[in-house]
Order: sequence, then structure tokens, then C-alpha cells
Amino acid sequence: MPATCVVGLQWGDEAKGKIVDLLCDRHDVVVRYQGGANAGHTVVVGGVTYKLSLIPTGILRPGVDCVVGNGVVVHPPAMLSELEAIASRGLEVEGRFHLSDRAHLIFPYHLAEERLTEESASASDHLGTTRRGIGPCYRDKVGRVHGVRVAELLHPKPFRERLERIVAYKNRLLGAMLADFTPFSARSIADEYLAYGERMRPYICDTVGLIHSALAADRRVLFEGAQGSLLDVDHGSYPYVTSSNSSAAGIASGAGVPARQIERSIGVVKAYTTRVGGGPFPTEQNNEVGERIRQVGREYGTVTGRPRRCGWFDAVATRRAARVSGSTEIAVMLLDVLAGLEELKVAVAYEIDGKRSTELPASIIDLEKAVPVYETLPGWSEPITGVKTWQGLPRDARRYVEFLSEQMGLKVSIVSVGPDRDQTILTGF
Repeated sequence: MPATCVVGLQWGDEAKGKIVDLLCDRHDVVVRYQGGANAGHTVVVGGVTYKLSLIPTGILRPGVDCVVGNGVVVHPPAMLSELEAIASRGLEVEGRFHLSDRAHLIFPYHLAEERLTEESASASDHLGTTRRGIGPCYRDKVGRVHGVRVAELLHPKPFRERLERIVAYKNRLLGAMLADFTPFSARSIADEYLAYGERMRPYICDTVGLIHSALAADRRVLFEGAQGSLLDVDHGSYPYVTSSNSSAAGIASGAGVPARQIERSIGVVKAYTTRVGGGPFPTEQNNEVGERIRQVGREYGTVTGRPRRCGWFDAVATRRAARVSGSTEIAVMLLDVLAGLEELKVAVAYEIDGKRSTELPASIIDLEKAVPVYETLPGWSEPITGVKTWQGLPRDARRYVEFLSEQMGLKVSIVSVGPDRDQTILTGF
């Protein structure tokens, strides 16, 4: 059976978790295929807020299997803590949660390496990572020599021997670079992680085989992206990106499922744009408008609590992301946040060194110089959080959504007017 994916088309924090949660009623398996505990999905169910980082949002739906694929990097204490929190709320985990034996592990030295990278960077080079060891773990994965997979936890003696060599190297490296560094103990880390391995053993499996078996059995599979497509390591605003393929391009490598299996690809966007950390942001509003959006939209990071940078909708960057991710339709989130603004702006092009362009430039230098070319649309004053139908929205709110659809060249199938499940409108166009 063909699968569905839900992918953010901006710089993350697009409220993808809500869309995944809504779609879980029509799916049997939800798969997370990249990233780590740097992701943050917030879902509100019946007024109760759930914050998830590593565990797929489908865990909130009884009977739905949840998979953490091989493309994810896993910090065992974070994952186990999240599972315990979910179970404490009465949600069943056993038999429903599956962890790839090929996923890579984050160790304490990865967090120290990320601290070193961030603290040694100049202000202009500061990437603004979440300092959860994600990047260094992916670096070790690609470097091959020091990458450690989940499956290795099930073989204690070779694991201990390999960790001795890795930790000796990391201690030499970090000891030479950090003045206050205390060397890591390979034995202590091995003891700790082998204990995690025993707790994780019931979940560990070949998830590629599991997903393909589900598809062959006509089970409905949903792929859940983390971060956003503009943070994709290949297709985003490099180097101010994450360390994985956060667009739909990451599904094939991060879950082992070819793109031909994806029939429906829902691109999720906010009705405006936000960004966390460093990097160019052409439509950013460092003014009363940006602050108003931040306060009304409660734009603070799910994982870090950092205030998000806020600005107008950027159709240039988002259109590019939709192409890369193969989006077949769009979900517009947090439309209610814009209520009360007299006028709304959408960037339809950039001017770079006096030349107009409708494409996202490859060079970060050019993106930093990009001056947005705006189209201005009328706002609306009426609150819309209680609206249940497309026709019930104010005329100018509908026109704004239709304009985004025109700019993206894709239909808008879902509009969100609040955080709860029932504050969602199916447009019908």
C-alpha cells in the first residue's frame, strides 16, 4: 500500500506533530526517519499538552505502531525518559514501539564535542545547535571509525572493547581543546549504556524489514519528518542547517523505503515564518510585528525554550522546499495568530545585488543579502479559533490562504486555527 509523509517546509517548528496526530486515525504505523532529541513536537489532545522529541507522535493513538528508523540518532537516557513519561499517562508502549538496530547512539562525549564546536565558533559562525550531541554523532556515523549502532549494545564484550578505543581517542581530542575537561571513563560509559541496552532490548529490531512487511500487508504507513526542509543538510540554508536530510529526501536513507512508495506528501507550513538559532532569515521582523507574532503564537522552542525569530511568510524558500520534498498538498498552521493585523506580507521574490530572483540561492552570502519583494494583502480583525468550516473563515483569511496556495502551486488541504485537534479545517479545494 502506498505511504504518506508529513514534512515541514520551513525552518522547523511548523506544528507537524498536530497533523501527524490527526492522520494517525487513518494509519497503522508511524515512522520517524531522521534527527534526534533536538526535534520537538507539541500535540494538544483534549486540552492536555504532550511534548515529544524522539518518539513518533503516533504513540498518542492506541493501536498505532511507532518506529524510530535507522536514520535517527538516539540518546538512550532521553529516549527511555520519554517512554516512561508516555507510559505514566496510561498510554501503552510495549509491543507498539520499535527501535532500529541500525540507528546510531549518542554518547556523553558527543555532547562535549558539540559544546566545543559551539563555544569555539565566532558570533558570525555560531550555528545555534541544541547541544544534544546530534551533529557530532552524525559526524562519527559518516566518519565510520567511531560510529556505534544500537545493535552493538546487544554484544557486551565487543562493545566494551570498541568503546575503550573510542573513548581513549575522544579524551585525547577533548583534553587538548577544553581547558576544564575531565576525561571520560570507558568502563563507566559501557556499564551505563549496556544497562540501557537491556532496557531497550524489547524494542530493538530490523525496522526496515518491519516497515516493508507492513506495506506488503496493506498496512497504512505514515512517515513523520523532524525539523524542517530548509534545515536539510543538502538542500537547506547551509551551513545553518541540521545534520541530516530533514526533507522528504531523507525517507529512503533514513527508513529504507524508496520514494515510489510515497503517494501523498503533506508539506506543513506556518502562516508566517519562524527560525531558531543563527542563519539568514530574509523576511525576519525585528519590530513590533515580529514581537506580536512571537507572543500570540507562543513562539518558544519546544526543546530549548529559546525565543524563535519571527517574520512574514517566505514563498521563495518554502516553494523550493516543497519541490525537494515532493509535496502534493499543503497544511497551513497557526493562521489564528495573524488575526488582528491590518495587513499581511508575503515574500514572492528576492532582490540580490539588484537582480530579482524567485529561487533560493545556494550561497549563504547571497541569502544574507537577499531583500524580499513583498505582496501585501489585507488582514482580518475577527478571531478565528472557534471557526469550524472553510466558509466560516473571514473573507480576507480565505484570500490569504488562497494566495499562499497560488504561490506554492499546490492546494491547501488543511488549515489549523488553534492547537487542539478539533481546531482544524479541511478546505475542500
